[in-house]
Amino acid sequence: MKTKFLFLSFLLTSSAVFSLFAQQLEDRVYKDHIQSVRLFPVGVTFDASLDAPVVPLLSSKKLLLIFDDLAFDPQLYTAKLIHCDADWQQSQLKNNDFLPTFNEFNIQDYEYSVNTRIPYIHYKFEVPSVTKSGNYILKVYSQRDESDVILTKRFMVYEETFKVGAAVVPPTQTANRKQSQQINVVVNYSAGEVTNPDGQIKVLIRQNQRWDNAKFLAKPTFMNESSKILRYESFDGSNAFDAGNEFRFVDLRFMRANGINVADMRVEPDVIFADGKINEPRPETAYSQYLDLNGQYLIETKDRPGGDPEIESEYMLMTFRLAVEQTSDPIYLLGSLTNWGKAPETKMEWDPKMGVYTTSLLLKQGWYDYQFAFSENGVFEPQYFEGSYFETENEYQVLVYFRNLGSRYDQLVGYIYLQPNRRRM
Repeated sequence: MKTKFLFLSFLLTSSAVFSLFAQQLEDRVYKDHIQSVRLFPVGVTFDASLDAPVVPLLSSKKLLLIFDDLAFDPQLYTAKLIHCDADWQQSQLKNNDFLPTFNEFNIQDYEYSVNTRIPYIHYKFEVPSVTKSGNYILKVYSQRDESDVILTKRFMVYEETFKVGAAVVPPTQTANRKQSQQINVVVNYSAGEVTNPDGQIKVLIRQNQRWDNAKFLAKPTFMNESSKILRYESFDGSNAFDAGNEFRFVDLRFMRANGINVADMRVEPDVIFADGKINEPRPETAYSQYLDLNGQYLIETKDRPGGDPEIESEYMLMTFRLAVEQTSDPIYLLGSLTNWGKAPETKMEWDPKMGVYTTSLLLKQGWYDYQFAFSENGVFEPQYFEGSYFETENEYQVLVYFRNLGSRYDQLVGYIYLQPNRRRM
């Protein structure tokens, strides 16, 4: 009974209430019973769910939304698309400007979990094709009530109008060369009707699918109007990122055995408890190369080989622990598992008995990447706990937006994905 009470208390912890307007603009899950939300391009490989939700305009490639509802009975969930400008404010486009159909889609594809201690229903939804490029929000709500939002996810649709080149290079600032990575970008806008490149073109770079530290490149460092070339090769560090370190990870693919970095696994009739090994800061250790998921996670179970991990994996109450001295500055658990700082469980709490910081998350069996971080001016900074090394393998996305004269929206006219020396498990 005690474990049931603890588990129900965990599920019923209410999230903060946000305005509907804010809900429409960012990646967020608004209900505690909605878990393991992922949006990615449909692929044939097992790791397709790790890819960023970006697809070409009018292509056959589709985006797939999947999520679990910790419930016994299915609910009526409805999806809607919202077109946004480059800054993720809702654009002036009407629904029929970017969709050939009515903008309301019932999510009817679902399956029940199979013999799991915590029952759940696994939902799938294929995002419909759109007719305009740009930023989009996929909003899912319950019982056709748009105010009862359960989740929102960002995705991007691009057209290859401009030619874009990019490269990861050592930072121009010598002092940062050992711990930063600079992204130089070249844009050829000869295919567009551009009269004011500074005002009509925006370039955004993001690292490891994070939005909290994404960078808009304000002005090009070189402009050639005759050849229609813009170069972004700043000398002030504005297009440089902390390289960070390879992500820590925990292996939750096993139910009756301790996976890598799992100290203890307790299987009870109604719930499974897992305790991670105690982590320690590593800012001064030598760089060590190993495979990671760049902050993402994969759903997989080794307990039922050959089955479908999306409906056969168990949920576990996983506790992460960090051994540092108590501080007045809050410490956060960072990664896709906490929606990069959006989940309530992101903030860690001090455990005076153990003398460590802890936080517990309900996680589906799989492999999870994570790091620890402080927050500075609203941006998570893991360098104090994790260190930063130029050699670290990261992934970068460069997105180029263009606002035509008289247009009502920002087109996404160029996209490039960078992952030099790609190493993925």
